[in-house]
Amino acid sequence: MDTACYLVLTTFPDQDSAQRFAQQVVEKKLAACVNILPQLRSIYRWQDKIESSQEVQLQIKTNLRCINLLQCFLRKEHPYDCPEYIALPIEQGASDYLKWLNDSLQ
Repeated sequence: MDTACYLVLTTFPDQDSAQRFAQQVVEKKLAACVNILPQLRSIYRWQDKIESSQEVQLQIKTNLRCINLLQCFLRKEHPYDCPEYIALPIEQGASDYLKWLNDSLQ
């Protein structure tokens, strides 16, 4: 039976750490696919100062069965003290793609 699918967004400080994390979560079947978007500029408030840094964004495709394990793994493996973790439900998508996504995580 298929389960709800999610798109998880997070950022990493560099291409190497993003690539390592993406490889690990796909190998562990916590994600069916990870897109790595390089050369992102983030401007944010951290410890009451405005910061600006180059980052790499990951778009992680997962499902409800894996989402909590993915979040725990991210917290454990991420180099940031407070990593971004935003999970957006995929409300619509091609049925064959969503079936593939769920099948990849079993």
